[in-house]
Amino acid sequence: MEDLIKALQILLKYGNPKWPTWCEHDCLHVCDIDSEKVSEEDRVELDKLGFIVDEDGGGFMSYRFGSA
Repeated sequence: MEDLIKALQILLKYGNPKWPTWCEHDCLHVCDIDSEKVSEEDRVELDKLGFIVDEDGGGFMSYRFGSA
């Protein structure tokens, strides 16, 4: 759970959406975060924590913290 909290704290720097997450097909999505604005350093850290850019959903996603 510590890695999930770290990832969410990083993403919070880039936005604070009213409904920030949703799960689908064993994947946790963090939406409404402009991935282009996320620094390279934070992208590397997010990758280590299990989050990648969600090309279709406009944010980040993780199969590590998915719904199943």
